[in-house]
Amino acid sequence: MIGKALKRKRDKGLIAAHKSRNLIVVGFMGTGKSTVSKLLSQKLGYTGVDTDEEIERRSGRTIPELFASEGEASFRDWESRVIREVLAGDRQVVATGGGAVLREENRLAMLAAGWVVALTADRDTLIRRVSLSAETGNRPLLAGDAAKRVDELLEARRHAYDFAHVMIDTSRRSPAEIAELLLRWLR
Repeated sequence: MIGKALKRKRDKGLIAAHKSRNLIVVGFMGTGKSTVSKLLSQKLGYTGVDTDEEIERRSGRTIPELFASEGEASFRDWESRVIREVLAGDRQVVATGGGAVLREENRLAMLAAGWVVALTADRDTLIRRVSLSAETGNRPLLAGDAAKRVDELLEARRHAYDFAHVMIDTSRRSPAEIAELLLRWLR
């Protein structure tokens, strides 16, 4: 998928256009969004922003606490507000929560603010990566049978990331390899 996206970008003459734009990283939980985003922000000299961390900072609560006290709909409202405000800036690498793409307003804001990169991974890799945080309660959407919930969420979000400019499968790549692929794509 990265070759197709790179070709499309060259065809539109946008090679240098990213220099003042944001790079927004989306994907299912456990795909490496936060880790890859930190590497990219360092390598590009951009400000790194994790929307989940920003929600926690602004609300004074953890994501699990927000889910427990206010529910998912309220959390998604927080998420949309933070995304809208963060994306008003530029020269940022923005890591979003896995469900940020569920609202059209968020997808449109992302596309308007920069290049959108979707990180993916196969089911078994995702389950392996998220199982520990599911057990500790850090992933409220995975309460109960984590593997079953991953399957349900993957099915529900099957096409949710299709709007991205480029998709990269992280199943068999390290965060450093993914960051290098993206840097080559941007150049």
